[in-house]
Amino acid sequence: MVALITGFSDAGATVSQLSDHIFSELSHEKVISFHNDELLDYRSRRPTLFFEKDHIQSYESPSLAIYLVSDEAQQQFLLLEGYEPDMKWEGFALAMAEIVKSYAVSSFTWVHSIPFPIPHTRPAGVTVSGNRADMIARFSEWKPQTQVPGNVTHLLEFTLSKQDVSTAGFVLLVPHYLADNEVPSAAITGLELVSAATGLVLPSDELRNEAAAFAVKVEKQVEENQELLKLVQTLEQGYANGANGMARSPIGKPSGEPPSVDELANDLESYLSAMERNSDQSE
Repeated sequence: MVALITGFSDAGATVSQLSDHIFSELSHEKVISFHNDELLDYRSRRPTLFFEKDHIQSYESPSLAIYLVSDEAQQQFLLLEGYEPDMKWEGFALAMAEIVKSYAVSSFTWVHSIPFPIPHTRPAGVTVSGNRADMIARFSEWKPQTQVPGNVTHLLEFTLSKQDVSTAGFVLLVPHYLADNEVPSAAITGLELVSAATGLVLPSDELRNEAAAFAVKVEKQVEENQELLKLVQTLEQGYANGANGMARSPIGKPSGEPPSVDELANDLESYLSAMERNSDQSE
């Protein structure tokens, strides 16, 4: 089973791009739907209504569902796709555990992404969680010891791991200054990681074409914006000085309560300032 859930963090629209790509490129059918009224807070994520002049023409219901998908080699797999539940996480996790058992699911693989101080000139960083020691040893570049806000895929990973289901979660570290854009290269990395963990044959040509076009646009913007150019150079300097770019991560070992969003932002700002000072001293 592969899980692509939006709602917690989707830097570079990585998860959204992967979902759209899989649905557009591979044959699929819905096999299980979850009830929105049980899991969704409509006022925090209002559904879309289409207004046609003087009446409501249609209503687009949010979706959280499991699909049966066939890859390019006609291997079938289950895809959990949609919004992150707002309520009843523990009940949802137990229901998923039953589904995994009923369908004899052998592995659970998920992807999401967060903004991170890493230059776009380097491949997207990755941190790996779960019980797949082979995936962690092969791909995990950043191994923080910290407290983080929970998300439902981590809860599913925790629940299924206790049932001895092979689990691997890939969190992509996307350049923070590109996080509000669709970053096709991050989606490609996510696709490659899913393939490595599952053996699925997934198409990537369309994403690679988009990534090439996006890279040209980014390079042009960097050339035309001196502040952005200096930021990229500073990040590149920090990346080069670290063992693998992750050695000087802005988040350290926890002490007490989990950090707030503002605290994480301050940590990130301090980290970038420190790297800039180091860059100035080395000039």
